[in-house]
Amino acid sequence: MIDTTAPFADPDLTHAAAAFVPAAGMVYLDTAAHAPCLRSVLFAGRRAMEARAMPWTQSFDALDARVEALRRCAAMTLFDNDVEGLAIVPSAAYGIATAARNLPLNRGDAVLVLEDQFPSNLLAWQQRCTAAGASIVVARRDGGMDWTEAVLAALDQHPRVRVVAIAQAHWHDGAVLDLARIAARTCAIDSALVLDLSQSLGAMPVDLAAWQPDFIIAVGYKWLLGARGLAWLWAAPRWRDEGVAIEQHWSAREDAEVWRFDATHAPHHRAGARRFDAGGVVDGERIAIAEAAFAQLRAWGVPGIMQHLAERTAALDAALDAHGLAAWKTPGHAPHFTALRPPPTLLNSVAAAFHREGIVCTHRAGMLRLAPHLHVAVDAMHHVVAVAARVVRE
Repeated sequence: MIDTTAPFADPDLTHAAAAFVPAAGMVYLDTAAHAPCLRSVLFAGRRAMEARAMPWTQSFDALDARVEALRRCAAMTLFDNDVEGLAIVPSAAYGIATAARNLPLNRGDAVLVLEDQFPSNLLAWQQRCTAAGASIVVARRDGGMDWTEAVLAALDQHPRVRVVAIAQAHWHDGAVLDLARIAARTCAIDSALVLDLSQSLGAMPVDLAAWQPDFIIAVGYKWLLGARGLAWLWAAPRWRDEGVAIEQHWSAREDAEVWRFDATHAPHHRAGARRFDAGGVVDGERIAIAEAAFAQLRAWGVPGIMQHLAERTAALDAALDAHGLAAWKTPGHAPHFTALRPPPTLLNSVAAAFHREGIVCTHRAGMLRLAPHLHVAVDAMHHVVAVAARVVRE
């Protein structure tokens, strides 16, 4: 019997699937939409809900201590132990809106985004550009370019780009961007770099030294294995000192000052990126779920997770080759997720076959996105391709 109160200890990750709630015969390949549920997360969420039934037992000071412990854990696990750089926000859209509010943008300037970029990292920039008289520049993979080449080409063509707002892996198919190369260019042209890592944080490492971003944002319910409503914002040192938050609330201010109710003097913000902490995010359920998820991430380690997820996507690619379906592969995809690209005439038939077989994935943009986590066995990836191959033969 697994102790669901603690992370599942599995140094080589061979039996990592046992840490997850069983998927009832399904092959769940949609972590890029929502993570499979850890046993420890399910237990932590239930226990937190039970505690809510007894509010008189809840202490704000105790919850605040847990929040700071969670912030330290997230920093140690993902952000080079940079505790002061992290804020807790409710969504990627909130974090992007924070970046858009703070980064300077003047008339005639531009913000660069990827073609078909996720709306959370597009809508705020559209609004900001409209207000500032700036414009959106779209990097497109024309002429066989990959995303990195597309971004660099767009920067060559548009010298007024002042913000590069991109991802590490495109949400459609996992195609990876070389953020080190892009960061070197943005630094050279004095452009800000804003990264939405919702589709890679927890499955690929962060390199703050190489990227030197202004802001990083990521949701907690995908590759971080947590819950909706708790996301992360990392801010560069400049913005920790002078950034303006989306909202003003008491818990982001120094406790000793905020309760003086001095109408003539605004209390100081708490240290670091805590000025960007959102109000209402900190509650027992979300904190408990995030605590359990981070405990498991730390037990496994992001490099180990990436290595073992790469084995699954590599097995998928090898099976496609073996069945003569190499043209269906996504070139340059992330270690942890990819997409199948059947011919348009077969796409709906393959999607229907997957549905009949209990293979859960996202059907979007002419592709079938496959995003396994460690709950999926390597052999299951062979089965997925076998199902697709049967459609071709029929």
